[in-house]
Amino acid sequence: MSSGTFLGGIHPPAHKEATKGLAIEDAPLPGELFVPLHQHLGAPCTACVEVGQQVPKGQKIGDTEAFVSAPVHSPVSGKVTAIEKRRSFTGQEVLGVAIAVGSAEDQKATAYLEKIANWRETQPDVIRTRVREAGIVGLGGAAFPTSVKLSPPADCPIDTIIINGCECEPFLTCDHRLLLEKAEDVIVGALIMKQVLGASRVIIGIEDNKPDAIAHVTGVASGYPEVTVVGLHTKYPQGAEKQLIKATLDREVPARGLPMKVGALVQNVGTALAVAEAVLEGKPLIERVVTVSGPGVKRPCNLRVPLGTGLSHLLEQAGGLNAFAERLVLGGPMTGWAQADLGASVVKGTGGLLALDRAMAASRDEFLDCVRCQRCAQVCPMYLYPNFLATAAELKQWPVADREGALDCIECGACAFGCPSRRPMVRFIREAKAAVAEMQRA
Repeated sequence: MSSGTFLGGIHPPAHKEATKGLAIEDAPLPGELFVPLHQHLGAPCTACVEVGQQVPKGQKIGDTEAFVSAPVHSPVSGKVTAIEKRRSFTGQEVLGVAIAVGSAEDQKATAYLEKIANWRETQPDVIRTRVREAGIVGLGGAAFPTSVKLSPPADCPIDTIIINGCECEPFLTCDHRLLLEKAEDVIVGALIMKQVLGASRVIIGIEDNKPDAIAHVTGVASGYPEVTVVGLHTKYPQGAEKQLIKATLDREVPARGLPMKVGALVQNVGTALAVAEAVLEGKPLIERVVTVSGPGVKRPCNLRVPLGTGLSHLLEQAGGLNAFAERLVLGGPMTGWAQADLGASVVKGTGGLLALDRAMAASRDEFLDCVRCQRCAQVCPMYLYPNFLATAAELKQWPVADREGALDCIECGACAFGCPSRRPMVRFIREAKAAVAEMQRA
């Protein structure tokens, strides 16, 4: 099919050459994991284990009764050594469970859920419950609980499941590799979600800078008549769900509306794989693939690691840092989080760890006033005026920021990418979003 796209967007350098051809490696286990109890949008979990307790791989270690949430499981077999707060990738202190990793023999002990082999004959509510109990969230970065997305209201029927294989962030290739190495499982996971929602079709959208993935997944999908693979124009942020829906279905999600309002559901490649594993194998979400890359890394790689793995362990597997490494970023360079140290750990939404050099890590702490060139408005995929919005945020004019659409911003960073005044647009707008949300709650 011809490439689809959306209005706006930018074309940053891809920087994917270092890892796109590298198969996923299973990283050796570290000596300790620290598993945060809040790895998703929604209510945090409460620990349901105790210090000193032996836990098998897959045992639930945190949960809550809140609807918008997802439980957390032990990624390894080992011993709980602490339940305490440590700094997360955002810089905030979060409660988590520290686990001393057991021996190789200990890892044979698992507490997986019961397999559902005949999923085509299983009631949708049973599958939803399984997805929830497996702790599955969106693995593209947003980390929204998948069971909630699979529970739309009756007046919002879903006709199309869209699997996001765009991976438009520079450097990241973990989804690309999953499409090449796990395409069958990704498709099965999508079909499971299709059945749960009573949808009629599945579309897998892949940017056209991944021709090998398009060809391979198209071949695998040929055995599934309800699945279509669509090649999409390579542009950032093609993988944002509203832009992906526009590119694949030519449907416009209304402002502050959800995809279900136009009959679509978007899920990441890794999320579809996790659904298949949870249903067919009973495996909770306890691991993920992370791309470790950037000019500051000695051996770029795609690693499959247990959740809770420390960033220092990732870098060890990548051969360590080059002397000129200037900045560490967890996630992609457009939407990721700069790290002050290596104290954080991998969580469900972690797609990459990047080590950037000085040229890529120029600070935006020093910036100029807006010159109203309108470059940011021209590339904004949400049709906002980021210059007005960021200025209102800078001046703490929260009602103005609300009127300019602060809550519609998807924080993609396209506005800041080409700003000649080097203004920290996303930082301003994130502050505005928090203030506007608080203002509306008052």
